[in-house]
Amino acid sequence: MMKSVLAATLLALGASAWAQQTVSFVEPVNGATVSSPFKVRFAVAGMSVKPAGDMTANTGHHHLLINTTPVKAGEVIPVDDKHLHFGKGQTETELTLPPGNYTLTMQFANGLHQAYGPGMNKEIKITVK
Repeated sequence: MMKSVLAATLLALGASAWAQQTVSFVEPVNGATVSSPFKVRFAVAGMSVKPAGDMTANTGHHHLLINTTPVKAGEVIPVDDKHLHFGKGQTETELTLPPGNYTLTMQFANGLHQAYGPGMNKEIKITVK
């Protein structure tokens, strides 16, 4: 009886860990002052990175939004100089920005570039010197 309770508890813990889907910046960190060009590295937990076009469940790819608001869940992320797409499955890039203050938002989206929404966004503020 005790083994089955322990097994059920471990299974529930594993399921809840898998359900924790988040994105984060590996670098730069929030509040960083950087020199241009600088490296941006993305991370995702609870999902896998796949290239654009791949619609496998629990997968997607990164987008980097520069000084603009996140795209709502289910909407397609635009293609322009404020919405950078990493549709080959890239998890890092080198970014060149002029000096100033910036809000960078990482947004994870499915293979059709449809945003997963607020749970899969991460915003940081940086200064480029």
